[in-house]
Amino acid sequence: MSEMNSAAVLAVRNMSMNFGGLRALSDVDLEVRAGEVVALIGPNGAGKTTFFNCITGIYTPTEGEILATARDGKTHRINGMRTNLVCELGMARTFQNIRLFPSMTALENVMIGRHCRTKEGIFGAIVRGPGTRREEQHVVDTSYHLLQKVGLEQVADEYASNLPYGAQRRLEIARALATEPFLLLLDEPAAGMNPQETLELKEMVIQIRHEFAVSVLLIEHDMKMVMSLSDRIYVMEYGRVISTGTPAEISADPQVIRAYLGEETDA
Repeated sequence: MSEMNSAAVLAVRNMSMNFGGLRALSDVDLEVRAGEVVALIGPNGAGKTTFFNCITGIYTPTEGEILATARDGKTHRINGMRTNLVCELGMARTFQNIRLFPSMTALENVMIGRHCRTKEGIFGAIVRGPGTRREEQHVVDTSYHLLQKVGLEQVADEYASNLPYGAQRRLEIARALATEPFLLLLDEPAAGMNPQETLELKEMVIQIRHEFAVSVLLIEHDMKMVMSLSDRIYVMEYGRVISTGTPAEISADPQVIRAYLGEETDA
């Protein structure tokens, strides 16, 4: 587990999101510290994905403040920042519904993730001087190395659409890592996985956190995974955070048991 007194890499303060007359998020406070794995849980419709959309530039929150501290130590207010700029800053995201390029190979999908870290630009791509060729080779080598890290090097030349579901999930994470993030945002990464795949995913997230010195914020319904992986947990219900704490604190909170954990036992 990480140091609990480390600095925040993401600080969300009093964030609210309205869609017309509907208040989807209300006064949400959330913090992710350097090196932490933080989980955001709650029933379907609680506002978790809306929260992710706000902090990654898909939505601009109605109220509140989102502050991100990049690897260079500079803090940026990212409310309303375009999604590509949020990614360039160092916040990389996977989606609940897999968003790979199906007609590209696994390697090409990861190479796409390197795009925001390349420097040669359009002129270099046209002229194709030695600098461009060196950079292209570096992108290939780095992307293949990331495939190795997620156990997909054997299928580097397979089309993404031909990969099993669990492998596609891992490929999405490799592509996110290609952007060199300080914060990895995982939206239901274990959805649709069997228990063995979920266990392997959990071990991979632990390894990634350590090897890439990255913080992780995940939305997840698999409570066994959440409780064994997270340093801290935030619980949402009807767009509000109703509880936050360690896995032990959350699992003992009567509000949480009623709002969410109780659903699991009743199912």
